[in-house]
Amino acid sequence: MNSDFHYYATYCAAQLAGYTHEESLDIAYSDRFVDLCSKTMLSKLKAPSAAATTQLPLEMMDIRTDVVGLQLITRIWSSFHFLPYDLHAEPPKRCSKRYKNKYRLICGPNGELLKETVKLAKGNSLQAVGLAMHVLADTWAHRYFAGTPSLVINNTNRYFYELFPSENGYTEKKITFRHSATSPDDLDKSIYTASLISNSENSIMNLGHGRAGHLPDYSFIRYKYLPAWGNYEEIIKDNPSDYTHAFYQMVYAMKFLRGMYDSFETETYDTEVDENIREEVNRIINIRKLNLSDEWKALGEKLSGCEIEAFDVDKYRSEYLDADKNSKDNTFLGKFILSALAQKSMVTNKIYNSGNKLAGYSIDYEDKGFKGIRAFKSLVKEDEA
Repeated sequence: MNSDFHYYATYCAAQLAGYTHEESLDIAYSDRFVDLCSKTMLSKLKAPSAAATTQLPLEMMDIRTDVVGLQLITRIWSSFHFLPYDLHAEPPKRCSKRYKNKYRLICGPNGELLKETVKLAKGNSLQAVGLAMHVLADTWAHRYFAGTPSLVINNTNRYFYELFPSENGYTEKKITFRHSATSPDDLDKSIYTASLISNSENSIMNLGHGRAGHLPDYSFIRYKYLPAWGNYEEIIKDNPSDYTHAFYQMVYAMKFLRGMYDSFETETYDTEVDENIREEVNRIINIRKLNLSDEWKALGEKLSGCEIEAFDVDKYRSEYLDADKNSKDNTFLGKFILSALAQKSMVTNKIYNSGNKLAGYSIDYEDKGFKGIRAFKSLVKEDEA
């Protein structure tokens, strides 16, 4: 998803769930920060690199694609951006164990790992709430792609069409992909930027939805394509529907995290939002525009009556750097780091215990206890290998 949804839309959902303006800002900041907390940033903070929730393009260029390098990539992207739907799923045809393991990392909403992610944030910090909302939202935007490099799983082909609503259903327009990182997507001509073609199964060009460009991140778009993992059967991706489900699932999840519900159930969405607000949410989601920050911001300020400050990645940097060693865990970024470590540990451990070693080994924090950053020393060493 784009930054507009991960910051301003999350603020709106937090408001509808009953959080205060200040709490909603903290949740929204943490959601957005997931896309920015890289190893490079953590090194500048002198924080553990295992807390990285993303990888910068320059970091990806230098990373190895051997077993250890692929495990590092998978730990990050499967934990925070492409949460696996079913770790025991069976591919549609007989295949090798290696392929089956990759197939089982395909992202999708309403899986058991989503329930575990939301439950993990229960009773924890607002930073944990924001991080969980990022993961939840991405299960909808990034469905059908996996957080591990794979030509077979993540590649696309020439059969890729944008769908436009019409009186008789949908009209189709062939999508053209180009490979210019500096050129914005051209909505009028359906020209979108995607990663370079690589025939190497483990190339970073075949990570996540890189081969489909930013299409999964736009709320307004509908498209169809033929993924190799699905026996080349046509898949239609309806982002307006998916993003609407994501938004109301976030509202429901945050109401659970606030204690309004005793349990969190998958395939459950908030049904108590005022009809006028629902109409506005639907209108924003369907606007054909590269960035909808202004629209979501206006709705958020209408809901709270307060001004929503622009996201500032360095807002909490000094607080963390100036804190002494024993106080860092209690800073804003310290709480985010602990939440990131817990989420990565949980997901990696679930993948490992399913018999899948693509994400490597992880500490089982539920078994060993959670004692702050020091509890993750071995995980830190593994990520720094």
